[in-house]
Amino acid sequence: MPYPYRAWFACVAGCPGRHSLSEVIYRCPSCAGLLEVKHDEAALRRRSPAAWMRLFDERYLRTSWPYGSGVWGKKEWVQPMISADNVVSLFEGGTNLFWAERYGAQLGLRDLWVKQCGTSHTGSFKDLGMTVLVSTVKQMRADGKPIRAVACASTGDTSAALAAYGAAAGIPVIVLLPANKVTAAQLVQPIANGALVCSLDTDFDGCMKVVQRLTDTDKGDSGIYLANSMNSLRVEGQKSIALEIIQQFDWEVPDWVLVPGGNLGNVSAIAKGFLEAQRMGLISTPPRLVCCQAEHANPLFRAYERARAANRAMTLDDYEAITAKPTLASAIQIGAPVSLSKAVQAIADTGGMVMQASEEQLANASARADRTGLFSCPHTGVAFACLEQLIVDRTIAADDRVVVVSTAHGLKFTEFKTGYHEQRFEFDSRYANTPVAMTGDPDQAIGELHRLLDGLEA
Repeated sequence: MPYPYRAWFACVAGCPGRHSLSEVIYRCPSCAGLLEVKHDEAALRRRSPAAWMRLFDERYLRTSWPYGSGVWGKKEWVQPMISADNVVSLFEGGTNLFWAERYGAQLGLRDLWVKQCGTSHTGSFKDLGMTVLVSTVKQMRADGKPIRAVACASTGDTSAALAAYGAAAGIPVIVLLPANKVTAAQLVQPIANGALVCSLDTDFDGCMKVVQRLTDTDKGDSGIYLANSMNSLRVEGQKSIALEIIQQFDWEVPDWVLVPGGNLGNVSAIAKGFLEAQRMGLISTPPRLVCCQAEHANPLFRAYERARAANRAMTLDDYEAITAKPTLASAIQIGAPVSLSKAVQAIADTGGMVMQASEEQLANASARADRTGLFSCPHTGVAFACLEQLIVDRTIAADDRVVVVSTAHGLKFTEFKTGYHEQRFEFDSRYANTPVAMTGDPDQAIGELHRLLDGLEA
């Protein structure tokens, strides 16, 4: 069927050639570099910026299929080469942009916001990319492509999203997880959704090697489709975070956006969303992006610091893969990020930065934010800790508008929360809060409660 708007895969390094979005291809056939989705921007420009904003606002969180989704409400900018009948949506996106008034006031920041991507269907931002990938696979299967299953390596959230969307579409899912490195809440999600869950005696980077070999088209058509973020269809869904942020600000741009970084697909996607909005005339300039890494898994930060020490922009030559050490921010415990080249470009294109946070910093920042009404995952804690550093050194000013992207729901990381408040970690849990044991006698209990409240108010 004809589509009014078109998109295709192209090499991020600029090698010639266009590849159909329905082609099973993950890397450039010329240079083996990453691919990205390119859109026919000339066709998109036939509609004015004001008309696009009006259309997106008319669709936002409404019931007309599939446009009520925060992703599919921007279908023409995301995946125009798919019929509405093959869209697999669980009403992803449309998540709260929370004004963190009390937390911001504690930090001396008047205009702090938290984009709560963890309130999506499976509890993380991964839903945004997975709806696009699984919908495209459903379209490919409907068109006769022999795809038997979809597979991913995961530190938890990717597998949950893929399993849910695969189950909704009736497509078999294979999940490869690093043994003993995924929370119970994350593990049970793909199990409950019927995925083939495999626990590998390796880390995430090792799981990635296996899934890349499993889906390697150079070794023959296995019929198993790769669902990790090196598949650029994922990026198209995740870039909707940027578009939704400016939409929720009535099409205005924040000064800063802080994003936790592991495999680096999300910071790349968010940059892509802002830059495309700029090229289409919806905004005049992108915000500055800050990629926030855990100190135990910080290859991009190390590259950024090498370049900064030499007083020049970061390049791919500054990067060296590392063996990531165990971190409380388990989902970003990645030492060889797949989307490295895209992330380096994203930082350059937005005048961005790369920061890191220690285990103590990320845990205490997460707990401090929780005390103001949030319930953040440890990866969001990394971003909060980096935010606090940037405020202390006055890189971020008191009147700057700042958005922190919260990537997952804290309920997926209850072991992290309980460990912190039970003070089981090897650092001071500054904001620990433990239950108080007291008698069941009403008079004694009431007296004790009042004494405790007096202590809080002192």
